[in-house]
Amino acid sequence: MKIPIHSLDGKKTGELDVSEKIFDAPLRKDLLARVVAWQLAKRRAGTHKAKSRSEINGSSRKLVRQKGSGSARRSTKKVSQFRGGAHAFGPKPRSHEHDIQDKVRRAALCSAISDKRRSGKLFVIEQETLENPKTKLFAQKQQSWDALKNVMIVLGEKPDRNFQLAARNLPQVLLVAQQGLNVYDIIKYDALLLAKSAIGEVERRGRV
Repeated sequence: MKIPIHSLDGKKTGELDVSEKIFDAPLRKDLLARVVAWQLAKRRAGTHKAKSRSEINGSSRKLVRQKGSGSARRSTKKVSQFRGGAHAFGPKPRSHEHDIQDKVRRAALCSAISDKRRSGKLFVIEQETLENPKTKLFAQKQQSWDALKNVMIVLGEKPDRNFQLAARNLPQVLLVAQQGLNVYDIIKYDALLLAKSAIGEVERRGRV
């Protein structure tokens, strides 16, 4: 199948042959949900911590005798029933990461890319180059693209330094290397802008 190629000013300059398996895959919301949950789980720090009884500072003296006082059977003031006491079965530092099959990741990536293309929010640019590393210069070119107000830009194999410096200061623009293409950011941003030189890596990543 063919998709159009644009210049950085938004003008169509030609067409490019791409794989239908990557750019015309069916929408699989179930796979997208699984991969997004997997990505977010990997991002969690897992540093939550609550103190156990052995970590509470205080006396370990038994408060009252076991029987005959008419009161509850209390042990020390470190137990969870008292203010400042331990937390019963509290959280411990751990990793929230879990495994997911490679074929599920690839299928979800193809599904996300294809959905952007069908919705008219996927664009391929001929080359990502600028004369000067000025954010104002990039913003002027961005104004000609109505869909590029909130965009994820996938850079090519050898990205232009001026382009990177000019685009990275804009809060609604995310720059990623071609190896960093992922499902979560594709869904998060309204539009997906691919460098022509990154198409080969995208097809390799999504090949099932």
